[in-house]
Amino acid sequence: MITVFDCSLYHLQKNVEKEGNLTYVYNNIHVPFDVKRIFYSYDIPGGEARGAHAHINCHQLLVAASGSFEVVLDDGINKRTVLLNRPFYGLHIPPGIWAEEQGFSSGSICLVLASHGFEEADYIRNYNDYLRYIMKSYG
Repeated sequence: MITVFDCSLYHLQKNVEKEGNLTYVYNNIHVPFDVKRIFYSYDIPGGEARGAHAHINCHQLLVAASGSFEVVLDDGINKRTVLLNRPFYGLHIPPGIWAEEQGFSSGSICLVLASHGFEEADYIRNYNDYLRYIMKSYG
């Protein structure tokens, strides 16, 4: 059974230069999957939350490209909150974990690297459906 403790922080390569810092990501080297889609959320109003879903097949790596936010992870039994506030750290969320982003600072940007293109059938958007999926999948 996958748990919130299987969600890992990855330290991404950080090059410090006098002109500013640079972080880069290579598929299957800096992230544990092949990146098929990249998207980002921004201009998130204060008090709003994002996410609140799980994936059946898709892996994600979340990065606070700017600002900060919390990621609340839930495996149906355990909950864990991870603060993302550095653009050279990424949180890997494997399939089967319910995740919600909250507590966005002003000007924050949530960058997401995903292992799959958008497929609505891969999303579990209702928490009770998620709990049923976990029970069915892991008994």
